[in-house]
Amino acid sequence: MIITAILSGTSFYKNRLPYLNFIKNEKVNGLIGLTPFKWIIMHSFFKYFNPMLSVTKKILANELGEYRLEMTKAELNHLFAFLFMMIFIVIKLSQGLYLFATVMLLVNILMNLYPSLLQQQNKRRIDRYLHIRNQRSLQNLVGQAG
Repeated sequence: MIITAILSGTSFYKNRLPYLNFIKNEKVNGLIGLTPFKWIIMHSFFKYFNPMLSVTKKILANELGEYRLEMTKAELNHLFAFLFMMIFIVIKLSQGLYLFATVMLLVNILMNLYPSLLQQQNKRRIDRYLHIRNQRSLQNLVGQAG
């Protein structure tokens, strides 16, 4: 969270990180189990961890930009936590503690990498919706002008 807060004022954060996508193909997301993971998040106590990204309230179209920014922060927090934990996993591997490193890796994937991938998937859905909405607005403007 500290790294995200430090980076949030930089142009790199504003221009590049909100559009970060590791897996763009929805079929690959399905193959790695992101759909069941999403279901678990939405139907368990995990949904209460970030009240800014609540799935219980209806999001209005004009709130999507702010909602997307919150998703980006949550995604980057998970991503930086994943990378931070990878340091300790590598240390445990170098110490020959393979089982411990494997358990840490699996927990790290479930608690940090998958949430980050889920946020990326949700941001892509928002982007598609906003794109369609913008296209319709442009068509309406053209229709009214002509």
